Amino acid sequence: MAGDAVPADAVPADSVPGEFSTLLVDRGPDRLHVRLNRPEVRNAIDQAMIDELHLVCAELEREPRILIISGAGGIFASGADIAQLRERRAADALQGINSGLFGRIARLPMPVIAALDGWALGGGAELAYAADFRIASTTVRLGNPETALGIIPAAGALWRLAELVGEPVAKEIILAGRILNADEALAVHLVTEVHEPGALLAAAHALADRIAKQDPLATRIAKQVFHAPADAHPQADNEAQAVLFESEAKFARMTAFLERKKR
Repeated sequence: MAGDAVPADAVPADSVPGEFSTLLVDRGPDRLHVRLNRPEVRNAIDQAMIDELHLVCAELEREPRILIISGAGGIFASGADIAQLRERRAADALQGINSGLFGRIARLPMPVIAALDGWALGGGAELAYAADFRIASTTVRLGNPETALGIIPAAGALWRLAELVGEPVAKEIILAGRILNADEALAVHLVTEVHEPGALLAAAHALADRIAKQDPLATRIAKQVFHAPADAHPQADNEAQAVLFESEAKFARMTAFLERKKR
C-alpha cells in the first residue's frame, strides 16, 4: 500500500527474507523498522507474533537502536487474536503474555516510535501506548473495546492510557468503548502528528532521524531517568548527569558547539 512506501535511502535496510513469519524487519545502523504482518487477520497479535517481538527486543537490548513499529497493509493491529484469546484461561492471564511483551518494549534502551495506520484496537492500541512516540495517519482508529468482549484491557491500557490522556478520556475509551479518530487522538495528545497514509512512514523515519542526531548515550540515559519513580528524582538525575559529564561525546559535542559560535 502507499503508506508502506519509504524512500530507498530513508533507512539502509538489511532484511532477511523468511526470518519471521509474522513480522517484516528492516535493519539499519541506527534503527529497526518492524512491520506487523498478518494481513489475513488484520495484523491481530497472536502467540507467534509475541514470540517474534520478544526476539526483536532481545536484539535491541544487545545492540540498542531506535525501533519503528508499523503495520503492513494499511492496518496497525486490530487487536489480540480473538481465536486464541477465547481459549485462554485464568492461568494464561496470570502469565501476563501481552503485558510482559509490551513492558519489555517500553523498557527498550532507545526510543520506540509507533506509526499507526487504520485500526489500532485492543492489544494493538496497548502496544502503541507502550511506545515513546505515536504518530498516525488520517485513517487511524484507536480504542480498547475489550469490555464488549467480556474482558479488560490488561496489557497496559488501564494505567498507561490515563497517564497519556488523563482519567476522563481514558475511562470513556475503556468503560464506554469510545474509538478515537485521528483528529480526536491528536486533540488529546495520544498521537503527536497526523499524516496522509502515504506519508506516514516517511514521517516516522524523519522523527527517527531527529532522534538519531542526539547523542545515543544521553538519549538512552534520558529515557531511563524519565521513567524513574517520582521519589527517585532528583538523585537519579544527578547521578545520570555525573556519568554524562565524564563522557567523550559531551566534550566533543560541546566543543563543536562552541567552535560553531565563533564563526
